[in-house]
Amino acid sequence: MSTPEADRPLYPPLRPQITAEELLAAKGTQPIRSLDDLAADTFDSDEELDAFLAFTYAERRRDVA
Repeated sequence: MSTPEADRPLYPPLRPQITAEELLAAKGTQPIRSLDDLAADTFDSDEELDAFLAFTYAERRRDVA
């Protein structure tokens, strides 16, 4: 015996519809006010950055030939 459509769970389940503003407010985010807000100390030295860039460029060119 088959189940009527109304008794079957929805897939994927429905999520409540919220706006982007509501989502940002719920996560406590703040607008970016300057480029300094995006600054990060990812590399400890200029040499470490240079090594990373050299590796990245070499990997990009590796399969070009």
